[in-house]
Amino acid sequence: MELCPSIKNILLLDSEGKRIAVKYYSDDWPTNSAKEAYEKAVFTKTQKTNARTEAEITMFENYIVVYKFVQDLHFFVTGGENENEMILATVLQGFFDAVGILLRGTVDKKEALENLDLILLCLDEIVDGGIILETDANVVAGKVANHSLDAGAPLSEQTITQALATAREHLTRSLLK
Repeated sequence: MELCPSIKNILLLDSEGKRIAVKYYSDDWPTNSAKEAYEKAVFTKTQKTNARTEAEITMFENYIVVYKFVQDLHFFVTGGENENEMILATVLQGFFDAVGILLRGTVDKKEALENLDLILLCLDEIVDGGIILETDANVVAGKVANHSLDAGAPLSEQTITQALATAREHLTRSLLK
């Protein structure tokens, strides 16, 4: 038994079960077709439930899946069969709330696709390699906003101070590698 809780995957699917943003952190699904089959199966199993007000929990193929729906988006977090459901639910709620903050309350498929970069950064801030890093939505959204502000504007559109800060950050990263 592992001491540190781990996440198998985080899925964000649309109302038809198609991918918006997904991250897999284990080799339980070795091929892309296996991943797509899992997504389709978990979507089919959960689509008739009413997980709009609170997160729901289910066992599926020896995994614990915690999920929540809003508008035309379906959020899923999968963990191993021995994982703590409350920890998985906390990760789901952190992801759900951070996406809500980043999309300024308009959480739907159109906004999610237009801001896919922010959602993928959000996933990276919450979980790395299956290990949970952060679940506080405000902290996650703040880090993602900082990333998007720094990297979003080309150097020609940044002020001198911002350009120097960006250059300093890149230099520091290259020295620390």
